Amino acid sequence: MFSLKGRVAVVTGGSSGLGVQMAKGFAGQGADLVIMARRLDKLEKVAEEIRSLGVKCLPVQCDVTNTDQVNKAAEAAIKEYGKVDILVNCAGSAKNAGVLNMTDEEWDFTVDTDMTSVFKVTRAFAKYMVEKKYGRIINIASMYGLVGNTAIDTVAYHSSKGGVVNFTRAVAAELAKYNITCNAICPGYFATELTIDTLKTEAFTNYMKATVPMGRYGKEGELNPAAIFLASDEASYVTGAILTVDGGYTAV
Repeated sequence: MFSLKGRVAVVTGGSSGLGVQMAKGFAGQGADLVIMARRLDKLEKVAEEIRSLGVKCLPVQCDVTNTDQVNKAAEAAIKEYGKVDILVNCAGSAKNAGVLNMTDEEWDFTVDTDMTSVFKVTRAFAKYMVEKKYGRIINIASMYGLVGNTAIDTVAYHSSKGGVVNFTRAVAAELAKYNITCNAICPGYFATELTIDTLKTEAFTNYMKATVPMGRYGKEGELNPAAIFLASDEASYVTGAILTVDGGYTAV
């Protein structure tokens, strides 16, 4: 079960953090990869690591907020492999501020990067899935797309990830007739380039221990099984699902 051999998986945000982890997880199940990010040097290094696992990997430099670059990335993937079976929208970033202090620029940056990009990338790749009557779309939202929080003011991030959650449901309903599923994963606190400085502080660690039933941060690779499941043929009747991987944060 859960073999991805013969499948082609595209992962945005594939140069670091959770994107790299999931890409390697897919490779371990036999999938060939397309990894997308803005930093080509980091992509090339990750691509070499993925190829060492015995699969193909195409690195594509792409700013996922740029429509033209996204469309060209999709064309490059199709030119290389002839199809795309799995799409993981993992790229993201955020400017943290509350509703009283956030600037227009901070809001626009976060919404463009964390929500509008998911629309643009899905639009570009889904049309090729429609042609093949097969697809697995996985959007990486956040537990912050389901709830608020009292640790840090980040209103645009909450809003964007909440948008991704319902975007997922809308796409699931729209594309089901083409044998394409669309699901979201809502990670909890995982250490990445964007979060590590915050997570390692004493104040945030204490907050985590008080709010996460499992009492710890997510470990490297702990998101992979959820992504592999949703990407698999076995998950053919799972669509529009919102799967939390958060140590129980949203359960209490």
